[in-house]
Amino acid sequence: MTFDEIKENLEFLDDWEDRYKYVIELGQSLPALDESAYVPANKVEGCVSQVWLLPEFENRDGKDVLVLHGDSDAMIVKGLVAIVIAYFSGHSASEIAELDAQRDFAAIGLQEHLTTQRANGLKAMIKRVESLAAAG
Repeated sequence: MTFDEIKENLEFLDDWEDRYKYVIELGQSLPALDESAYVPANKVEGCVSQVWLLPEFENRDGKDVLVLHGDSDAMIVKGLVAIVIAYFSGHSASEIAELDAQRDFAAIGLQEHLTTQRANGLKAMIKRVESLAAAG
């Protein structure tokens, strides 16, 4: 699912409880990670819950793009991981550098309905992906 599709689905849902459930469902749809993925190098610092993001670079049509995999030990955060993956995956490092993730995530209105710790965790995930892409 693309970020735009997620954004449209969230806009369609009027009630924040329904949006919250939808985000949890997104997390439940993430494929399981291999046990070897749960190492400190893949852990995102700055999240209250445990979050792991695994970067992979693939060559698609002659362009190296980032493909992310991830997980969390908290249901709602796992949904946020799914949204982060949808947002960044499939983009090259230069494209990621041009994205305004803070603006785009603000546009879907999640941060105002997250606890401060969850919102800070989302920011930490975004910063982690941006630095992974830059290091790519």
